[in-house]
Amino acid sequence: MKLNDIFTRGAVAVGPQETLTTVARLMQEHNVGTVVVVEDQRPVGIVTDRDLALALGAKGFSPQTHVEKTMSRHVLAIPEDTGIYAATQYMRECKVRRLPIVDKQDRVVGMVTLDDLLRFLGRELYNLGEGIKHEMEVR
Repeated sequence: MKLNDIFTRGAVAVGPQETLTTVARLMQEHNVGTVVVVEDQRPVGIVTDRDLALALGAKGFSPQTHVEKTMSRHVLAIPEDTGIYAATQYMRECKVRRLPIVDKQDRVVGMVTLDDLLRFLGRELYNLGEGIKHEMEVR
């Protein structure tokens, strides 16, 4: 099974000139903790809810600050045809909870999160348990 079978399509994205206020509103509207910063649909940055809180609280940025001033520029992304197992390994190795998913032209097409993978793997574990349930009852 590949990521493109389970990931959330249509990642929430903004341009580098959008404000922190806009990012916060989008996070609230879409109930997400990450916004991808794109130029020509390609990821150039990422902002998490933690980044936003630190920028506005601890660092004293104005809500009207452009997102390019606070975004993480080292964007880790993963191809949409990556297998689930490879994706979980990559997330573990990179110590990230969210990854933009890109197509063959490096355009953002979605987002995979730790929550997505846990829901999917949880269903698979349930299915395995149901498959052996009868054997366990017989013993």
